[in-house]
Amino acid sequence: MTQRKPLILCADDFALHEPASRGIAELARQGRLSATSAMVLSPRWAQDAAMLRELRGRLDVGLHLDWTSDFAQAAGHGLPLGRAMLRAAAGGFDRAAAQAVIERQLDAFEAHWQAPPDHIDGHQHVQQFAGIREALVQALARRYAARPPWLRISRVGAGQAGLKGRVITVLGANALKKIAENNGVTGTSSLWGVYDFSGDEARYAGLMDGWLARAPAGSALMCHPAAQAEPGDEIGPARAVEFAYLGGARFAEALARHGVALARGAEALAGVRARA
Repeated sequence: MTQRKPLILCADDFALHEPASRGIAELARQGRLSATSAMVLSPRWAQDAAMLRELRGRLDVGLHLDWTSDFAQAAGHGLPLGRAMLRAAAGGFDRAAAQAVIERQLDAFEAHWQAPPDHIDGHQHVQQFAGIREALVQALARRYAARPPWLRISRVGAGQAGLKGRVITVLGANALKKIAENNGVTGTSSLWGVYDFSGDEARYAGLMDGWLARAPAGSALMCHPAAQAEPGDEIGPARAVEFAYLGGARFAEALARHGVALARGAEALAGVRARA
């Protein structure tokens, strides 16, 4: 029997709003996800965490580190993505201040999940911005020395979203990977699922077909599903499209066709650790 290729399929933005949390929890119960990342600055995190408790041990639940959402700006440390990118490119964030923000978000995660995060990634990929990435790896190595969470390395696989994919990678993927390796923190090999959030279910199915075919074992594939479009969410329609596809027969068929097994980080990254 041919061994299936393990990939991590992670739904971002849990607790962003009710349809996102509900949709992610529903897909996870169907076995259509292997991870999700929580926005713990959202006032919904405290109550929505309960939706995932029955999935403990079956689903990786991690921290969606946040510097750029409305929640982060309301918390006092956030700023719009464009300004965050400029700060990262012009010397980076202050590491001491960044570490304090990271510790607060880790505390908020643990307060309602009652366990450390299985993994860390970032809203709009801020986990790899200069100043934040160094503070993050230092915090993980100190706080979870025996078993640090795995990290999403946003090194975008070839052929995804043109300039957008290249910008995501250049903002610190290689630097984060090196820092993580030097501190005994395992990271994913590449990132898939990058697109412009346009199109219908047929277009998303075609994109997913390509990602499943090209992503190597140990990769993370991100998605952003929600049970329905939420008013005011600029990518709300895309979230609803993703939810419909991921919960349907075509996605199950695509997984089988490409020999992909949705895997939690410990399984998907076993080969990465073995080669390190």
